[in-house]
Amino acid sequence: MSRLVLFDLDGTLVGSSPGIHASVRAAAAALGLPEPTPAQLRGMVGPPLQDGFALVLGVPPADVPRAVAAYRAHYAAGALLDVTVHAGIPELLAELTARGATLAVATSKPEPFAVRVLEHTGLLPAFAGVHGATLDGAVRHKDQVVAAALAAHPGGRDPVLVGDRAHDVLGAAAHGLPCIGAGWGAAEAGELEDAGAAVVVATPAEVLPVLDRKMG
Repeated sequence: MSRLVLFDLDGTLVGSSPGIHASVRAAAAALGLPEPTPAQLRGMVGPPLQDGFALVLGVPPADVPRAVAAYRAHYAAGALLDVTVHAGIPELLAELTARGATLAVATSKPEPFAVRVLEHTGLLPAFAGVHGATLDGAVRHKDQVVAAALAAHPGGRDPVLVGDRAHDVLGAAAHGLPCIGAGWGAAEAGELEDAGAAVVVATPAEVLPVLDRKMG
């Protein structure tokens, strides 16, 4: 039985802020909203899109679907490919695979977009499954996509999630999973620790020793 390691996508596997920020600005402009602040733009990376517009940008509930549509039109047109793979991630995935681990993605990004990003970056072959939000928003929270990943890989032992935001930690905890905090991602100082991450590491290279030492 192989170990199951789940990965968040945005901020954890790839740096995707430029494309997300550009699409948030496009959506704000389409709705006649003020230019988002740097703090608001940072807050939009990671959480479900609908929640981000409502809670981070303060879009009224009735206007959230229009904001999401405007964002996705801009994002799908090419902004989603404005990503870079974080240094050390390909090596981490290769070593985990060599050790026989089962790897899967659990992301609040809509699954079709996640697959496109992973294909574009060449990371897709490393993963046994990609589990993301649905375009209708029925599935979008981290606990929901973690549930989908666990259901799809029932034989995986000692599952763990690697993620870079508080909602990753909480979504994993909802299923009793520890979360390794990806300190190279988008989290604010102290965010992952405050949410209850099992440990926070500064680089992808530190994930393997943590798995061996603390969670083996």
